[in-house]
Amino acid sequence: MYRFLLTPRWWGINVFVALAIPLCIFMGTWQLGRFEDRAEAQKEAERAPTAEELRPTPLDELLPVDKETSGRTATASGSYGEQFLVPGRQLEGRTGSYVLTLLKTDGGRALPVVRGWLPEGAAAPAAPGGRVSVEGALQASETVGKDGVHAAGGLPRGQLAMISAASLVNVVPDQVYDGWVTLTEADAGLRPVPATLPEGAGLDLKAFQNLGYSGEWFAGVAFILFMWVRLFRREVEMLKDEELGLALEAETATGGEDAGAGAAEAAPVAAAAVPGPGGAEGRGQGSDTGTGTGSAAGRTSV
Repeated sequence: MYRFLLTPRWWGINVFVALAIPLCIFMGTWQLGRFEDRAEAQKEAERAPTAEELRPTPLDELLPVDKETSGRTATASGSYGEQFLVPGRQLEGRTGSYVLTLLKTDGGRALPVVRGWLPEGAAAPAAPGGRVSVEGALQASETVGKDGVHAAGGLPRGQLAMISAASLVNVVPDQVYDGWVTLTEADAGLRPVPATLPEGAGLDLKAFQNLGYSGEWFAGVAFILFMWVRLFRREVEMLKDEELGLALEAETATGGEDAGAGAAEAAPVAAAAVPGPGGAEGRGQGSDTGTGTGSAAGRTSV
C-alpha cells in the first residue's frame, strides 16, 4: 500500500520536508533568541546601575564601545575646539538641538562631547576655555535610522546630521574617536542629554519584528507537515480507488458470462413453447373439414 513512498516523486517530497523543517525550526529559534536578547537588554537598562558602572573610568579603558561599555561613565581631559549643532533632537516632547563640542584630548584625538540640549531658536553658549576634564555617559556612534537621526546631509555649515566619526572625518583635521560622550551635568544654559540604549537593545520595533518572524518560521513547520499529510492521504485514497475500480471490472465481467449462459439455456424452451405457423389453426381446419364432409355424405345416401 505504501510502496509509493519509494517512488522518485515522493523521494523528492520527503527530502524537501526533511531539510525544510529543521531550517524553519533553526530560523524560528534564532529570531526568538534575538527578541529575548533585546528584552533582556531592556531589563538591564531599566535596573539601577551598579557602583562599578557609575564609577568614572578613563575613556581609553572603555573602548571600543559595545553593549557592555555603552552607558558607562567615562572621563577625559583636554581642551575644547570646534563646536557644532545637531538639530532635530527631542527632549521631553520638545524639539531642539544638541550642542556638540570636540574635545582635543592629550592623545591628540578629538572626542565629540554633547554638552547639552538647546531649544530651537536659542543661541548656543560658548565652550569653556583652557584645559578641562569631562565626565559623562559613553555612547556609540550614531547611524542613519537610529532614533533621532533623520537627515543624512544638506545641513548648513556648523551643523551635523548625526554624531559619528564618519560625519566628522571630512570636517575636522584631527582623528576622531568612534564614539561620543554626553555630559552628566550640562553646562550653564543647557539641559543634560540622557544616555540612550545601545543599538540593537531594547524592545523597539525591530524587536517585535524578530518575534513576528519567529512565529512565521514556526508556522512554516506546521504548514509543511500539514501539506505532507494531505498529499500522503490523497495518494492513499487514489490507490484505494484504483484497487476498487479493478474489482468492479472483474465482477462486471463475471456477471456478463453468467447472463450469456442463462440466455442460451432458455432459448430452446422458448422455441418449443412458441407454435409453428398454422399448426393449431391447421388442425382445427382439418377437423372441421372432416366433419363437414362426413355430414354431407350421410345426407346424400339417405
